[in-house]
Amino acid sequence: MSGDIVTLEVSDHIALATLNRPPVNALDRAMRERIVAVFDEISERADVRVAILTGAGKVFCSGADLKDRPDPAKIGAFHSHNRITRETGNCIRECSKPVIAAINGVALGAGVGLMASCDIFYACEEAVFGMPEINVGLAGGAAMLNTLFGRSLMRRMFFTGYRVPAAELYRLGIIEACTTKENLLPEAMKIAREIASKSPIAVEYAKNAANMVELMPPRDAYRFEQNITMALSKTEDAKEARMAFLEKRTPVFKGR
Repeated sequence: MSGDIVTLEVSDHIALATLNRPPVNALDRAMRERIVAVFDEISERADVRVAILTGAGKVFCSGADLKDRPDPAKIGAFHSHNRITRETGNCIRECSKPVIAAINGVALGAGVGLMASCDIFYACEEAVFGMPEINVGLAGGAAMLNTLFGRSLMRRMFFTGYRVPAAELYRLGIIEACTTKENLLPEAMKIAREIASKSPIAVEYAKNAANMVELMPPRDAYRFEQNITMALSKTEDAKEARMAFLEKRTPVFKGR
């Protein structure tokens, strides 16, 4: 069933989405459509405050399934393929809840794109990252790499297919932690639980602000955030946060 190729589990306000298409979690159209469906669901679910994206097995995602390429002779096939390919990342980036990437192994091509669409990055020691399109006569993914790496490393990866180990990404400050495989999900869960403990309405506003200020000049971005602060200050959660701080107790948020 299509639901099995990306599983979704929710517990204690944390959603765990797991890529599950053996052997290497390659992305075909059905899997892309399922990813979109999963993250659209996460966006709307009131019982979810944060999400984790990981992979089953030894590979996070090997990239696009080369057996599922569009037929260039069929009119409109590439446009349809490209649209769902874009939305595979957009649904994560635009998800109303923060998304933590827990990279459990190799992440190549579109797999790096999935990671780049997330908000916070964790990886295990076995993980490596690359954009190998150049090795199969293609060129794509510079926009994804550009959000993660500096100019020289980004272009080296793009022009040669060079694969970067997780330890190097940690040294460069690109990922939050490089852990053992056993500790990967527990470490990601720690930050997920911390986020889940915050006001859900404030976190949703914060996710929107983080996305938008990347696209705006500093003056406009700060004005945008001030408007968010003004709106949040009128919520029940903001009042509860202030009272809990003054009363030295844990706040109880209602998301309104």
